[in-house]
Amino acid sequence: MTQVVAKVYGAVSIVNAIAVGKGSTLGIDTFVETTLTKKEGKGIHITSENKTISSRLINKLIENMIPKKILDNTKLELDFKSNIPTGYGLKSSSAISSAVVLSCAKAFGKTMSDEEILKLGAKTSIQTKVSITGAYDDACACHFGGFNVTDNLKMKLLHRELAPKELQAIIFLPKSRKRGNLRKLKEFKNAFEQSWQLARNSDYWNAAVLNGIATTSILNSEPNLIMRLMEKGALCATISGNGPSIMAIADRKNKSRVQKEFSGLDGKIMISNINNKKAYVHEL
Repeated sequence: MTQVVAKVYGAVSIVNAIAVGKGSTLGIDTFVETTLTKKEGKGIHITSENKTISSRLINKLIENMIPKKILDNTKLELDFKSNIPTGYGLKSSSAISSAVVLSCAKAFGKTMSDEEILKLGAKTSIQTKVSITGAYDDACACHFGGFNVTDNLKMKLLHRELAPKELQAIIFLPKSRKRGNLRKLKEFKNAFEQSWQLARNSDYWNAAVLNGIATTSILNSEPNLIMRLMEKGALCATISGNGPSIMAIADRKNKSRVQKEFSGLDGKIMISNINNKKAYVHEL
């Protein structure tokens, strides 16, 4: 019997990648932890407190990694622990993908580069329709932490750098999970291209604000909220991914003022630290 544990962190969006196929993300210290047990037998068995976890994605990732002949004679038990809310644009699927690939590679003695791990997750996300673009930007931030700027269509990481660790992400999770029409994002390509170019030049806060104004306008959210959060001292504010969560980055001095702006809204607030740590895996 072999047991391995992989831990992968969460992330938030700086620039949504749907419109132009290029995105930017920032790592935060939410996480997915996967314990994989490999033993004699047959079948893939998944346990998780989160009932919305995509078993389709997990099974396909394993099938894409491990030959059928080996899987037919191996029993895999995967236990997931996570504090990333699913369905809010906070990169849970990308974190799960990396955790599954890392743990399987370790358990089966398979050597994989960071790029191979990320591309396998992104391609399988498209294959299983979990993601439109493969969310390569999300995968990079979950895997590496810090700021990441990517070309999702080419599945290429163009730039990454550490983020100021003294900052915090204040994230609002609306009670209503209703999202706008994602196809409309492509009608505003110029705004997202400009936002991405700002991120490409490491001007992340302005990139996120432009992204926030564009996405809230399109996805039936509240553009005025972005500006109110900025007035309260946020460095940036935007919808994360396709929403419906809205996140603001602030220093500790302005955190409570920014948080208060969310307090009158119908939903929950969570606070996360910035993450610059890379995902890791080890054998028990």
